[in-house]
Amino acid sequence: MLAALGMGVNLLNNAFGGSAVEDNPLSFFDGKLTLDVQDRVRWEMRENNFDFNSSRNVSTDDGWLLQRFRLGVRYEPESWLRFYAQGQDTREIWGKREKVPFVLGAEGDDPFDLRQAYVELGNPAQFPVTLKVGRQELAYGDERLIGVSDWNNFTRTFDAVKIRWVDEPCALTLDAFAAHVVTIAATGPSENRDLNFNGPNWHDTLAGLYASSTWLPFQTTEAYFIYRNKTENGPVYTDDLGNIARPYDIRQEVYTMGLRAKSTPGKLSGFDYEAEGAYQFGRDAGRIGTAYPNATDTMLKHEAFAAMVRGGYTWENAPLKPRLGMEYDIASGDSDPNDSKDESFLNLFPTNHKFYGYMDLFAWKNVHDLCLNLRCNTAANVAVQLDGHAFWLYSNEDAWYRANAVTQVRPVNAAARDANQFAGTELDLTLSYAPFRWLKLQGGYSHFFAGQYLADTQTATAGADDADFGYLQATITF
Repeated sequence: MLAALGMGVNLLNNAFGGSAVEDNPLSFFDGKLTLDVQDRVRWEMRENNFDFNSSRNVSTDDGWLLQRFRLGVRYEPESWLRFYAQGQDTREIWGKREKVPFVLGAEGDDPFDLRQAYVELGNPAQFPVTLKVGRQELAYGDERLIGVSDWNNFTRTFDAVKIRWVDEPCALTLDAFAAHVVTIAATGPSENRDLNFNGPNWHDTLAGLYASSTWLPFQTTEAYFIYRNKTENGPVYTDDLGNIARPYDIRQEVYTMGLRAKSTPGKLSGFDYEAEGAYQFGRDAGRIGTAYPNATDTMLKHEAFAAMVRGGYTWENAPLKPRLGMEYDIASGDSDPNDSKDESFLNLFPTNHKFYGYMDLFAWKNVHDLCLNLRCNTAANVAVQLDGHAFWLYSNEDAWYRANAVTQVRPVNAAARDANQFAGTELDLTLSYAPFRWLKLQGGYSHFFAGQYLADTQTATAGADDADFGYLQATITF
């Protein structure tokens, strides 16, 4: 039986990722029709991630299995014409929490749904302008403001129109886009078990200009101007116990402008760097007193900022090619919940899991984050990374926000305003292994050391204990 299993693995390796066959077996008609398939399974275990209280065993102190299946088809009848459609089915299996999307961090169930469906016109080799219309991914920069959020089972897509202009002599790309985010249709404990197709939120408009240039050979330089107009505070998701989640942020009409620079790999003799800064202005339904969004739905003047800088060095000639890096992230928080201005940075549509700790306890919002990391390639297709974060709140007058940039860890009350701003430290250990081109294995363990802020704000149910998170994940992609 073991011999048969080994033979099967070798056949898959030869067919889909080995050296024997390099052509895509899911490509037909001279490459005009191509299929893609992905299946991802992840087992997670969490302890104290929500209440930081070891004396209570709540529904979020548990383990669960997350499964995601995708099937896509691409048809390119001409070099200037492409069609693409992709379906996705996501499930959450086992676990004590109810399977309502977003509530208590749940992924929930979203039966087979339309994730992408677009047509793309143009060929940059023949003409500098291309047009992409339909349901699609939007991802810019490192995805700190607009991204796919791939760690999440659902991920993120938009019903969008995107025009791209490419100036090859100047090494410049300019995107202009207008979009509505696709939201999960279900908002209750039973609705998401049926076929209820996700649709765009017509009350949440995103538009912008994003320019990227490699004219300087040692870095990519980017500039952007983004507009978001969300006219409702919903949708709100709820379970049978009355727990609610508001994952798509508050009412806002906000403009975000920013600059980003990132070094080109291999150009600086082992050194690398990245820096980004963003400034926001407009209006939003931010906090008045303790309510968020404010109870009167009043629109406040909005003015906020965020920035990051990181750098590192890779010993290219060392046996493990280690990279040692350091990063600092900052995002403003509101300084006074009773005035007419909100200074809490609005994180738009980010992929926050990649940056502010793998336990997803923080966002680019009301935070200082100092990070040290070490990455080593221990063998072919094997990598180990250790990240250490130290977190402080930017303002005690604002909340500590989780990775969705909406959910609060603790309410903003008298104790929170007087608390120490040090939230805690997090260690993340990650191991990844890609034995074949079509298979990626990943595992990780994270521990959060509770800081003084949690001790100063603890109650009978909300504690100040450390928290743990572990996972194993396998992804098969054809």
